[in-house]
Amino acid sequence: MVWGPSTGRRMWTAIHRCFTRAMLNPGGFRALRQLSGRGQAPLEIPVCPSSRGRCYQHTMAAPLPVPPQPMCTPSLGMKRAMYLERERQLEVTWENGSSSRYPLIWLRDNCQCAQCMLQSATARSLPLSHLDVDTGLERVLITEPSKVSLVWPDQHVSEFDASWLKKRCFSSSARQEMQDELFLNQRVYWGSELQIPTTSFQEVLHDDKTALAWLTTLRRIGIVYLKGASLEQGQVAKLSQRIGYLRLTFYGHTWQVQDKPKANNVAYTSGDLSLHTDYPALQHPPGVQFLHCLSQAQQGGDSEVVDGFHVAYQLRQQNPEAFQILSSLRVDFTDTGSDYCDFAVQSKHRIIDVDSEGQVVRINYNNATRDSVLDLPLEQVQPFYSSLRAYVDLMTRPENVLTYRMEPGDIITFDNWRLLHGRRTYTSDPVRPRHLEGAYLDWDEVMSRLRLLRRAVYGGR
Repeated sequence: MVWGPSTGRRMWTAIHRCFTRAMLNPGGFRALRQLSGRGQAPLEIPVCPSSRGRCYQHTMAAPLPVPPQPMCTPSLGMKRAMYLERERQLEVTWENGSSSRYPLIWLRDNCQCAQCMLQSATARSLPLSHLDVDTGLERVLITEPSKVSLVWPDQHVSEFDASWLKKRCFSSSARQEMQDELFLNQRVYWGSELQIPTTSFQEVLHDDKTALAWLTTLRRIGIVYLKGASLEQGQVAKLSQRIGYLRLTFYGHTWQVQDKPKANNVAYTSGDLSLHTDYPALQHPPGVQFLHCLSQAQQGGDSEVVDGFHVAYQLRQQNPEAFQILSSLRVDFTDTGSDYCDFAVQSKHRIIDVDSEGQVVRINYNNATRDSVLDLPLEQVQPFYSSLRAYVDLMTRPENVLTYRMEPGDIITFDNWRLLHGRRTYTSDPVRPRHLEGAYLDWDEVMSRLRLLRRAVYGGR
């Protein structure tokens, strides 16, 4: 079936029913309504009446209902297909009167026949060196309303399905819809008023619809609570198997967050942890983090998170010069010690990474591992510190910080490229000290599983 706006609307309505309602600030609400207009989000989300964080307390969600099976949207038939010789394009007119154009070189490059594609791998086997980039076309034949055949000058025949072509239309709206289907790049921003979406750990493990809702919400909102995990180590590894595999780092496949003597990481102390992203000392920081609470502190130990993307956009609006500096200057990070094995890692990152369109795609900030080496011209040092302080001041405003307390059996899953997280000072019970088990995954594995779950639940590409 074609994954279109109506399918997206049904999916998000189902996800909305599945999760604890997300209380959003006005900016997040506007973003969500924009998504709703494109059929990508639930249509009715209340705005939290407080801007000071009184709505953050999470609640146990009801069991996830089975999302309704979306109806298959019929593919448009092709009314006419015309070769535009001058433009070297194929123009397809659809039954509803709209039209799409496709460059001939792209069509030839993407021939779906067994000679040009390795069908078992869905991979192109036609070398680019064999393509005539200025190719013409011998004949165009609509063999049935849903198929078109192209005969090339060398008499090779390519056949394309209407739904396959329609999804790959080169119009800006079609390209945007396809990119959002592939990457779910739209985000919902939030502050201290967010009520963390919550679901059952066991249902995520055993139900595809629940797992899909979990990963989709993790991508859009950036944080999801899972309740009801066993109070023993290994649950984050079990959760990772639902996706694929854990990311191995110098701290191991999993790691134990406890107050340790001669700690090799500031997380392994009982003091305050300032807001940070994990592991910017790596050239490719982990994309997703799991934390499982096995035992909570006697006093303190509450967790804090901030939507780093939301605060970055606040910085761009309020202090564009600081945003420009943090999104252009590369800063050194380091981490040295011994754990899974000994290590001495070094990296360079922009504090705020943006893509070619200026959209924020990753935050790289950890004050503990920011290196004393600062590879900047002398005259840029002061502006850098001023800009970084401006960003930190924004992220620590009460309206931007969401505070929550994990209880034994809770697993928090969050986007490490987007969220900054921290922890308040704590005092442990000497008999049963505070203990969290953590693990990392990369977004490549998470998005791969999300796409596979979406196909399993809804069908499609």
